[in-house]
Amino acid sequence: MPTGPNRSEQTCDRPPLPAFLSHIPPFTNDSGVDYTAMHRRMCMRHRILAASLGVLICCGFAAGKDKKRVLLPDDVLEARTVLVVIDPDAGISPESPNANRAARENVEQALMKWGRFELVTDVWSADLVITVRKGNGKMAQPTIGGIPQNNRPIIFQPTESGGRAGGSRGTPPTSGDPTAPRNSDPIPQVEVGPRDDMFVVYRGKRENALEAASVWRYSGKGALNSPEVPAVEAFHKLIVEAEKQQNSHP
Repeated sequence: MPTGPNRSEQTCDRPPLPAFLSHIPPFTNDSGVDYTAMHRRMCMRHRILAASLGVLICCGFAAGKDKKRVLLPDDVLEARTVLVVIDPDAGISPESPNANRAARENVEQALMKWGRFELVTDVWSADLVITVRKGNGKMAQPTIGGIPQNNRPIIFQPTESGGRAGGSRGTPPTSGDPTAPRNSDPIPQVEVGPRDDMFVVYRGKRENALEAASVWRYSGKGALNSPEVPAVEAFHKLIVEAEKQQNSHP
């Protein structure tokens, strides 16, 4: 009487093997376990899984191509008040002490010429907060820090009738408001930053507005120079394109 299974008698009907499995030689152990069949089934499963993943990835890529990236969110397109400030981390350059102030004024004048926004003087009144920082082509430069550059009481905004003075509405400064008074002494420092001019847009009417993620940023050599102020021109074009996109998908 046989003590174990007879390999020659262990037969079963199997479908023909795919070409990539036909080269695997048959292998069974003394107990009659067909490891070759197990290996073939595992290979088939791996091939099926890989094919399924490939189909899913292709479908996801196609869906991503069909869905256009939103240029600007709705709340930014609805914004009508703006505060322009010098980047609080920017110091005063001994070589060009008025560079950042001039850049801020250039941006304000370009925004007033555009006519879309009303300039305000505190974060809580501003739908958007724009920070500016003048570059000088160097990654590092000596500057003087600790000097307030954004606590201005009045902004003169010209209009068709001649002009209008805009000031703070009396709202107490919020936490992180760059226009809030600061008690600090001037200190020499080495400022490390971008080489080019920076123009960064944040959401306003909130505490620590400049610590949140920015809405949009633009940098470039001479981006804050008057009279063109390329950064404002680029923001203008972006809003026009974003409104077209918004209108095409009501």
